[in-house]
Amino acid sequence: MVFTQFGGNSRVRDDIGMMNREDYWKLWREISSDEVETSKQDNFCILKSSSDTGTEQQTNDAFSDKWGAYQESSKKEVWYQMQKDWYLRLYGFASEEEFADFLKSKEIIFDAGCGLGYKAAWFATLAPESLVIGIDYSEAVGIAAKNYPSHTNLLFAQGDIASTPFIEGSIDYVSCDQVIMHTQNPDETFGELVRITNQDGGEFACYFYAKKALPRELLDDHFRSACANMSKEKLWDMSKQLTVLGKNLSDLNVSIEVPDIPALEIKGGTYDLQRFVYWNFLKCFWNEDLGNETSVVTNYDWYSPSNARRYSEEEVRGLVEANGLDVRHFHQEEACYSGRFIKRSHQAKRNECR
Repeated sequence: MVFTQFGGNSRVRDDIGMMNREDYWKLWREISSDEVETSKQDNFCILKSSSDTGTEQQTNDAFSDKWGAYQESSKKEVWYQMQKDWYLRLYGFASEEEFADFLKSKEIIFDAGCGLGYKAAWFATLAPESLVIGIDYSEAVGIAAKNYPSHTNLLFAQGDIASTPFIEGSIDYVSCDQVIMHTQNPDETFGELVRITNQDGGEFACYFYAKKALPRELLDDHFRSACANMSKEKLWDMSKQLTVLGKNLSDLNVSIEVPDIPALEIKGGTYDLQRFVYWNFLKCFWNEDLGNETSVVTNYDWYSPSNARRYSEEEVRGLVEANGLDVRHFHQEEACYSGRFIKRSHQAKRNECR
């Protein structure tokens, strides 16, 4: 028997392990303030399919295009596995077994911005008795639903993660991995995902792009503004050209000594030439193991969306504090910050106000 509490309501479930697809939709409806109508595909529904905001819709279209193209990649399973391994490091799990034990303790799991759904399917496999919900604003989520029809406990929806239908405190684990910076207002999206996280034992995992050296930041903003007016064909061509540049620089196998340049936020040290250009001036991604297709998509992923906010560590920690969260795990590396957060207890909040 499982006891669950959310939004001031309680419920007792003694049927976990015997649930079919309709039972999981019933559980979704219990935590939703909106009516849900399933499509002909019984693991998928549409909450909202488009945005009235130009930059947001452009970002949605970019990811629909990206994921639609990558769906056909011969290297996608290699990339999926790399992403899963990285996920464990980002959020402080020593092994997949430890992560599975963690997920099994969560009745309702939400993959916010699920893309092609491979992480949501991973969650559903590791926690087969939990309801796993994947929502994405792009059309990729429809592909996800078609790719993973056999996971009874996995439901997908097209919609806006910044405005979910879920009642307050109804989700036991919210995962927003490599997504929040692409929403129209990332800080407001963060607040929405905090709102739906269960106060009693729930956790919220989130990833943030890190700010880079000043030349890279300025060039990224300029490129992204210019790219908004490019056709998809030109964007893909540029992404392929940047991939060639990254590969050619990498193939030189040249290391250089760089002094600290604080005014430009460039850190001194010994750099491979390709990595020096990459981190400080221009994203020209290349990875030999992932191959050409994945490298091209990675470059497209960076320049095609209009929305792609970057954060400093101070900004991330400030956002966490402002939303009344405590840090369970915090990770940082050159590319990003990530962490798992819990809602501060009511008692702790009262003590802070004294």
